[in-house]
Parts: sequence; C-alpha cells; structure tokens
Amino acid sequence: MESSQIQTLITMILYIGVVIGIGVYFAKRANENSENYYLGGRSLGPWVAAFSAEASDMSGWLLMGLPGLAYWTGLADAFWTAAGLAIGTYINWLIVAKRLRHYSEIAGNAITLPDFFSNRFHERKKVLMTISSLFILIFFCVYASSCFVTCGKLFSSLFGVDYHIMMIVGAVFVVVYTFLGGFLAESASDFMQAVIMVLALVIILTLGTVAAGGPGEVFSNLKAIPGYLGLFSQATPVLSETGEQIMQNGAPLFGDASPYSFISALSMLAWGLGYFGMPQVLLRFMAIRRKEELTKSRRIATVWVIISLFAAIMIGLIGRAYAPTAFATNSDAENIFSFLASILLHPLFAGLVSAGILAATISSSDSYLLIAASAFSKNLWQRLFRKEASDKEIMHVGRAALLIIAFLGAIIAMDENSVIFTIVSFAWAGFGATFGPLMLFSLFWKRTTRSGAIAGMISGGAMVFIWNFLIKPMGGIWGIYELLPAFIVSSAFIVIVSLLSKAPDKTIQDEFEAAKG
Repeated sequence: MESSQIQTLITMILYIGVVIGIGVYFAKRANENSENYYLGGRSLGPWVAAFSAEASDMSGWLLMGLPGLAYWTGLADAFWTAAGLAIGTYINWLIVAKRLRHYSEIAGNAITLPDFFSNRFHERKKVLMTISSLFILIFFCVYASSCFVTCGKLFSSLFGVDYHIMMIVGAVFVVVYTFLGGFLAESASDFMQAVIMVLALVIILTLGTVAAGGPGEVFSNLKAIPGYLGLFSQATPVLSETGEQIMQNGAPLFGDASPYSFISALSMLAWGLGYFGMPQVLLRFMAIRRKEELTKSRRIATVWVIISLFAAIMIGLIGRAYAPTAFATNSDAENIFSFLASILLHPLFAGLVSAGILAATISSSDSYLLIAASAFSKNLWQRLFRKEASDKEIMHVGRAALLIIAFLGAIIAMDENSVIFTIVSFAWAGFGATFGPLMLFSLFWKRTTRSGAIAGMISGGAMVFIWNFLIKPMGGIWGIYELLPAFIVSSAFIVIVSLLSKAPDKTIQDEFEAAKG
C-alpha cells in the first residue's frame, strides 16, 4: 500500500472510531427498552430529525450511484430523478410529517410502521402487520445489499483490495455499530454524516470544476457529446461485446443521441412518490419530540437535499469532462466521486471526503437493518409467535434478525458488477408502492378500510415485481420506472376495495378526526 493510501486509510479509520464512539455513548440508553432502541423515545430535535432522515434516505447512491448515472449517459436521467426526489422530500415533510407524528401516538403509540398500520385499522388478526413486516424484510435485504456494494466498491477503488473482502468488512462494521446504539446512535451519527456528505460534495464539485478548466470549459467539452446535456435526449456510449465503452483516438466513443421522452421524464419524476412509503424517513416523523418543530425540519431537509442532489449530478458531469476515459463500464462509473477525491485532494483530506461515502452508506444501512429487525422482533415475533415475550427477549430476537438480514444482503452484494443505482431503484419502488399509497390514504381518507389497506399493499408490492421482471423488459412505453404503475395500481385497489367493503366503525373514524389536530 502506498504512502498516500495509508494516509487516506488513517483518516477513514479515525472517522470510523468517532462513529463507534457515538454508538458506545448511546448504548446504555438504547438498551433500556425497545422503544428507546427502535424509536429513540420520540426525542429527536428538528436538526437531527431532518439531517438523519435525509442521510439515511440518500445512502451511498447519492455519492456514487447518481454521479455515476450522470457520468455515463448525461444529464437527463439524473436531472429528472433528482427533481422528483427534491419535490417528494418537500411534499412529504409538508403534508405527511405532522399528521403521522400525531396519529402514531393516537394509534396505540406505534413505534414501527407495521404497528401504525395495524393499530390504525384496529386489527385483531394481525394480517396487515404481518404483510407489511414481510415486505420490509424483503426490500430492506435488497437495500442493505446496495450499501454493502458501495462499501466494496469504495474500498476496492481506493486501496486496490479485493471487492468481496472489503464488502464483507463494511457489512461487519455496520452490523457491529447498529448492535451498539440503536436508533439514537443511528440518528446522532446520521446528523454528523449528513454534514460530512454535503461538505464532501461541495468540496469535490468546486475543486473538480477548477481542475477541469472552469464551467465554460466543462460545458464546451460536454456539448460535443451528442445528447449529453439535453433534458429530453441522452448520450449513447458505444459498447464492445464485453460491455465496455469503445475508445477511439484516445477518447470515448458515443453514438447518436437517444431521444428521452416525456414519459421517461415522468417516470423518473415518480421517484418522488417513493418518499411517502420510506420507513427510514417516516420513522423520523414519528420520532421527533414535538410536532411543532417539523416546519423547521422541513426547511432544513429541503435545502440539504437540493444542494446535495445538484452537487452530485454536477460531479458526474464534471468527471466526464475531466476524466473522459477513466471508466469504461456503467458499474465502474460509480467510482467517479472517489476517483476525483483521490486525484484532487491531499490524501488526508481525500480520506475525509471518502469518509463521506462511507458516511452515506453507514447512515442508510444501519437504518435499514434496524427497521427490518424491529419488523421481525416487534411485529412478527412478539405479536404472532411469543405474545408474552419480554422487552429484553424482543431486543435479542431483533439483533438475531439483524444478523440474518445483513447476511442475506451480503449474499446479494457478492456480484461486484452490480450497479448501485439499479439496486436502489428497485428497493425504492418496492417501498414506495407497498407503503406510499396506503400511508397517504390512511392519513387523509377516513373511508379507507382494513380490506382496502391489505389489497393496496399486496397489489402495490406485487406490481413492482411484475412490472420490473415481466413488463419492463418489453421496452418502449413499457420501460418506465416500475414505481409509477405500481403506485397507481395500489391506489386504485385501496379505493375500490374500501368502497366495496363495510365502512370503518365509529371508534376508528373518531381516532381519524382526533389525528387531524
């Protein structure tokens, strides 16, 4: 290992030490009871709630997946995705946060999402709780795998170590950290990691622009690539039989620009719909100490998201202008951020910036593992199998589930050619379609019934798989992002089945009215 790599590694180890220190600090309080471990006792302040929600939401794909997408095919896909996410962030904080914070207390003081849905409809047979818990386990296994892929790619790129070894090391670290401090440690470290992430993005954006010759030079170079800077066109890398971009006269070869339709733009904007069903974000709404502080959190979260998404896209574009031949595959292109950091910064500072990627990964994967573990221990183990289980037993079972989920995520992440953006987009669609429509109807339509809720959840989750694996490969108009049709199908099932079934009883409707306050 070279001297510069050792310096980078030292910085990252120091950072990891700080994160573990946070976990140790909160360990005692987290282990007092399951509510503290899984929801932090509803004690988050507005800054921590906002930053931890966005850091856990964005994950490593913000610093690797999104810049890689922009580097590979240009502005269109990345821009419309980011626009949808920014709009979705604002609307989610505006209309869902305050109502959910209040309603989750009224609905039996729910501390998990399956708890809330089950309590909202006064379930006796825990069908809704079981289905929602199973979907959480399925999609968070996929989500966790995307984080482990990020770890593997990051360390492999920086230090030249085998991808599989570094992916496993990253997974082990995340599991140990999540074991220690639970939700409070996760949220506190997420706050710090959100700061590091946005600083890392702004620093690399600034230095990269200067190194590439300034904004004028960057855009002059990129204009030469057909369709690269269009919002309704897309660059088309010319690939060899092995899937690598062909180089010609020392430059990457591109074909004619591909048209980017309005349907495609609408499809990417649909990413914003996913926010209404993201457990890692919705839990922050439930955990904030006072609902009056959510307005401040909304403003903080929206500003953070806009700055971060803009910087991430621009880093991908600048990377293509500055290092056009650095990456020959879509998967490798996701290393553009760490590549620029290692080239443009002193190794110690490169380590800190690279820690931003690690920060994004940790802040997401610990959320995913913790929520999935709570879904199993609180909602399946305690409610279905061991109703007399003690609080300590629930936490032990949750930690065992956490290990199993992490193991499955690592198995999925074994493919080093995985594209982070693709993995995340599938899991995002899964949660967005399974929980998003149901969350909105549960909070804002009194006539929603338990039968409608079950039908909406199952149809939305099923449609994500059907559209992604059976319909989307047909291409053309069918090639749209699976979240959009699945969200529509789920909403339709909720409305139709609710209207066909008996209206909720007076107690449920009275709770709904009380939650408006």
